[in-house]
Amino acid sequence: MARRGVKILLAAVLALALVLAAYVIYVFAAWYRVEDWQELEITAAEGEGEPLSPGETYRIASYNIGFGAYSDDYSFFMDGGTESRARSEEAVYENVGGAMAAVQALEPDFLLLQEVDVDGTRSYHVDELALAADAMGDGYWSTFAQNYDSPYLFWPPLEPHGANRSGQATFSRFPIASAVRRQLPIEEGVMKLVDLDRCYSVQRLPVSDGRELVLYNFHLSAYTSDGTIAEEQLEMLFADMLSEYEAGNWVIAGGDFNKDLLGNSDEIFGVSGPEYTWAQPIPAELVPEGLTIVAPYDGEDPVASCRNADRPYGPDNYLVTVDGFIISANVSVSASRVVDTGFRWSDHNPVCLDFVLLP
Repeated sequence: MARRGVKILLAAVLALALVLAAYVIYVFAAWYRVEDWQELEITAAEGEGEPLSPGETYRIASYNIGFGAYSDDYSFFMDGGTESRARSEEAVYENVGGAMAAVQALEPDFLLLQEVDVDGTRSYHVDELALAADAMGDGYWSTFAQNYDSPYLFWPPLEPHGANRSGQATFSRFPIASAVRRQLPIEEGVMKLVDLDRCYSVQRLPVSDGRELVLYNFHLSAYTSDGTIAEEQLEMLFADMLSEYEAGNWVIAGGDFNKDLLGNSDEIFGVSGPEYTWAQPIPAELVPEGLTIVAPYDGEDPVASCRNADRPYGPDNYLVTVDGFIISANVSVSASRVVDTGFRWSDHNPVCLDFVLLP
């Protein structure tokens, strides 16, 4: 009987090992990178639309909506919390609806959204792009760039994160002539399965004098083990933007840097610790002449753009500003701010920028 029990145990261990091996093969076989220079489909607004004009003031907003899961009491397993999916399909609709209402109230001319799921286990397969487009209405042109399409992640075991397809949505009151997806550098090996694919989208908008506003929507890496990858991503984005500026165009980028844009958010917002080292400052020497990073900040009433989701939102949350903009020297900023939503619908707050294209 004892020998038979040992055989059964060995057979069970062998079966488990075979299952794990098959899963690892599946994950690496299913993983892929979305093509570089992919032309994006443009959804046109009603009517032909007028081009942008130098000297006019416009508003752009950016918001990482956190795949519709992050209510203010939500914690995420990859940030040290306990949850891996939105709590229900209804919660996804509520959070995306609340997030869209918050940005609609800003009446932006341009809106950049990140972490918009179009088909995800974690978001109950709700098409969040369709929800965002319905909220913005027929008066906006739009594009969508897929950031990643992950294999099924069987972790955490009791509620796996699953397979998720997500990306960046861009909305504009003004015509978008063309748009492409640019592939960013990422880590190789096993870490590519954790941080997934990364990209930014490039939208070209006609201006009345024959030049263009080149608008970028990005979501840079968060969970890298190699800090040089994040710098390589920034260097690629900066080089692309600088070439457009030097060609005579106006250039604006917005999104989630996953970097501490203020450089000392722990001092400003009052929570620090070795566990909160994922958002590092951007080295000043990386930013080329001709481009400027705009970190929305009000010294009299500081509001962070992101909370660490290792616990529900409260006074002991780590707060940091990782969302902001990059502008070329021929763009003038008249105002920028973080909109305080209390992190009610996402682990991010929206940020907005009022700007002028200098003649």
